[in-house]
Amino acid sequence: MITFFKNIGHVIYRIWFYVLVALPIFLFFPFLLVSTFSEKWYPQFFWLARNLWATPILYGMGCPPKIVREQKLERGKSYMLVANHTSMLDIMLMLRVSKNPFVFVGKKELSKIPVFGFFFKRVCIMVDREDTRSRTGVYRRAQRRLNQGLSICIFPEGGVPEEHVLLDSFKDGAFKMAIAHDIPVVPMTFYDSKERFSFTFLSGGPGKLRAKVHTFFETGILAEDDKSTLREEVREVILNELKQK
Repeated sequence: MITFFKNIGHVIYRIWFYVLVALPIFLFFPFLLVSTFSEKWYPQFFWLARNLWATPILYGMGCPPKIVREQKLERGKSYMLVANHTSMLDIMLMLRVSKNPFVFVGKKELSKIPVFGFFFKRVCIMVDREDTRSRTGVYRRAQRRLNQGLSICIFPEGGVPEEHVLLDSFKDGAFKMAIAHDIPVVPMTFYDSKERFSFTFLSGGPGKLRAKVHTFFETGILAEDDKSTLREEVREVILNELKQK
């Protein structure tokens, strides 16, 4: 009987999450839509997404973010933001961590999510990981966004690993791009997302949502051949932090 009521609670928690995801979009739809008409207006879209969408979701789920910073992002500077990925909450948490406007690079399948997907495909850089041309096009679109003074965010595991995996292997893309565009890599550890809202349906619950912004990795003196070393060094920082949590 206890398990039954616990599972009912998990179902209600899941439904409430999707209500919180959709409600701000419907409420502020005209403003969100107008802010996607031009790439020059992306900072305004980012402000709306960060303050009127991500923040109500995190606090509405009972998951207030607690962020520790070893180094702060400088206003007006571009970065490559990377973190471990275990939950939909990672998207909202990343928006809270960075006040600097950034653009997500994500798989095209996310554009199929009702309501959320409509805006995802309008403002994010979508990639089809099975299509070489699509992967190549990411660099061109990222360069345009960086030229506009924005940052880029990639979850370098390339997807959400199985629940028993602490941290999956990293793909090269984020690190190759950071070196090519001479921007710092900002490693972040998201500690609690899996416990708060994993992809296992009957799981999760309210609680703290901790994030740590680690010391940046500069890329100015690196060449493309260094991407594997950079990738593993960044992964090691996040993995060591997860092991200590």
